[in-house]
Amino acid sequence: MMSDKPAGDAGFDRQREQLVARLRAQRIASERVLAAIAATPRELFVPPELRPLAYDDNALPIAAGQTISQPTVVAVMTEALRVEPNSHVLEIGTGSGYQAAILAHLARSVVSVEVHPELAEGARRVLATLGIENVEVHVGDGSLGWPDAAPYDRILVTAAAPEIPAALLDQLRPQPGSRLVVPIGGRDFQSLVAVTWENGEWVERRGGSVRFVPLRGEAGWSDTEWSTRRHPFSRWRRKHNP
Repeated sequence: MMSDKPAGDAGFDRQREQLVARLRAQRIASERVLAAIAATPRELFVPPELRPLAYDDNALPIAAGQTISQPTVVAVMTEALRVEPNSHVLEIGTGSGYQAAILAHLARSVVSVEVHPELAEGARRVLATLGIENVEVHVGDGSLGWPDAAPYDRILVTAAAPEIPAALLDQLRPQPGSRLVVPIGGRDFQSLVAVTWENGEWVERRGGSVRFVPLRGEAGWSDTEWSTRRHPFSRWRRKHNP
């Protein structure tokens, strides 16, 4: 849900239109996703000195040693999540708040969890500036989800996990259409994985290669593991036990 938002800069507006055209050419097919990206000013989510680079197709550094993902990756992950207008979405890794803002255009409600308080506060400020009212940003261990607002229809993880966090599946509604999208792997190799509810069980499917910062927390990577281990793709699959 949006309230009045600040007027855009004409130069950035043109760059945003060009970004959407590039994404469409790269076969991002969902017009809802493209419209959400077109409505979200990425320049407000990057440090002021990097705003001239906001619409380059690159990840950019933000505070706390983290990054804002490149627009193509954001589009691919958002499309893979298949958000519906009535979806209740959990995002793990708020970062700058850019992905949460895009999800806000697509979903009924978004809960976003960030481990770094400074990033959470910064994201709240930008989201408020844009008049985005259907996103809650919390500080916490995202690898454990946010059970207070569960169950969720969709869960998106924007950091690389060593395996699919069990707590997140426990908070995902076990019904057709429910979907978890998460990068799985270590520093050297990560795969984008989608988990869906099919025929009474959770089924995992591997997608393309991606590159994210590590998921931190109880079910995430420690500094030592991240720097020393190469984690193979997890062919994890389990049945739901009510």
